[in-house]
Amino acid sequence: MLTENECPRSTPADAPEVPDAVGPSAEAKSAAPEPALPPLTAEEFRGYNRLAVIMDQFVRLGLFTHPPSVFLPFTIHPLSTHEHFRQTWNVLYTACTTNKRPARMSLRQFLDEGLSLVRYLTAHHNIEENFLYPILARNMPSFRAAQRGVPDCKLVKQHRAIHKGMDEFEAYLRACKSGETELELRVLKEKMDAWGEVLFTHLDEEVEELGAENMRKYWTLAEVKAIPV
Repeated sequence: MLTENECPRSTPADAPEVPDAVGPSAEAKSAAPEPALPPLTAEEFRGYNRLAVIMDQFVRLGLFTHPPSVFLPFTIHPLSTHEHFRQTWNVLYTACTTNKRPARMSLRQFLDEGLSLVRYLTAHHNIEENFLYPILARNMPSFRAAQRGVPDCKLVKQHRAIHKGMDEFEAYLRACKSGETELELRVLKEKMDAWGEVLFTHLDEEVEELGAENMRKYWTLAEVKAIPV
């Protein structure tokens, strides 16, 4: 069992077994011209697209542990979806641009909202890099972490850039919460601007990679269904 605080940020772990893809390697597939693929049926599209839907916004109630801080591998927590990250970011950023906290939200609640974004986003990335990405990387170069002289894929590089900015964002919020400094929404906006663009780009591009039309290039429908998410 992994908790959001216990997951190592970048240490790979053994991933559950998923049937290896049949046919050419991922490298051969990417080098060869892509053949025209037949249209997917509605059922096939849903099957290939399920990871994109789960990652972006689908909340599977009943499949997460209690209390919420406890995560199991591949369980999608309702506070750990891309849509939740967007919503939380927008609450915080709107307060910064209007210079006003949301109505009926205390200063402590506002700071906790920002820290919860850090907590859940960190847990989300830890689980991806330690469990989901290693499975996808078997066939998909876009999910491969650095190894044997090969640099990190774009998605992992985006994780690094997000956390670089998010670490400063978190440090500022904690300083405000401890009373070390007074919250200035203008300063908080500067902390958010440092990583906002890469965050939203990553949220969109990751879902695109997991979309049906891309997934079908690398996996059979049975293999996608076997990925334990």
